[in-house]
Amino acid sequence: MGNQFNSTADYVASEQLMASVNIAIALEKPLLIKGEPGTGKTMLAKAVANSLSKKLIIWNIKSTTKAQDGLYMYDTIQRLYDGQFGEEGVDDIARYIKLGKLGEAFESEEQVILLIDEIDKADLEFPNDLLWELDQMEFYIHETKRTVKAKQRPIVIITSNAEKELPDAFLRRCIFHYIDFPDRNLMEEIVRTHYPNVEEVLLKEAMDVFYDIRNMRNIRKKPSTSELIDWINALQIGGISADRIKKELPFVGVVVKKDEDLTEVNKNMN
Repeated sequence: MGNQFNSTADYVASEQLMASVNIAIALEKPLLIKGEPGTGKTMLAKAVANSLSKKLIIWNIKSTTKAQDGLYMYDTIQRLYDGQFGEEGVDDIARYIKLGKLGEAFESEEQVILLIDEIDKADLEFPNDLLWELDQMEFYIHETKRTVKAKQRPIVIITSNAEKELPDAFLRRCIFHYIDFPDRNLMEEIVRTHYPNVEEVLLKEAMDVFYDIRNMRNIRKKPSTSELIDWINALQIGGISADRIKKELPFVGVVVKKDEDLTEVNKNMN
């Protein structure tokens, strides 16, 4: 395989995740990544782009996003405005066609990484509405009667927080990978990529508390990897010694974000 993804200085990927990325690239299929929030799904696309030295195009999906938004937009209002003020070139509709993120990826002269981030935020029809474009790597602009075909097939990475079930027809076209929450060994490796000089004892104590909180039965929002990294940074900046971490839970608001969870933590840790 020509393009081979490996862990980077800023992103530690498991062997299984690296294999999934490389298979998706080789088979020219979208890679669908699921996992709980904070497991590095979005960061993966950035790491792949860095590892392969390719441009990253991010399409952030919202509840109001339609598939058409990723293809192109026809700015009728600007054309009307220009027509009222006698601007030249109003008859050239192509001037008022603006490509979306998918269109931008297709038009790129070099292969890019296209991240479709949090696809499950959109309505249920959204994934199905993209099937043709992701299969054929082209779409048609009706206003100018032009077909936009991918000059270089982009490497497509799609993330989902599993808030909604995705259609079977869509899933069949993807390579799927679920990012498990890191175990302690992998988590230590991840933290050390950010803070290579973190004290051994401080890291151990912080991770003990972190995993204890995650394992509490009634916690509503389990803390994520990014929150552990932020917490360790706060502990280092604050000059907190390792022996104070379990006793005082300093800066615990960096890790625990809900009132009910804070009550639960205080009840169980003291």
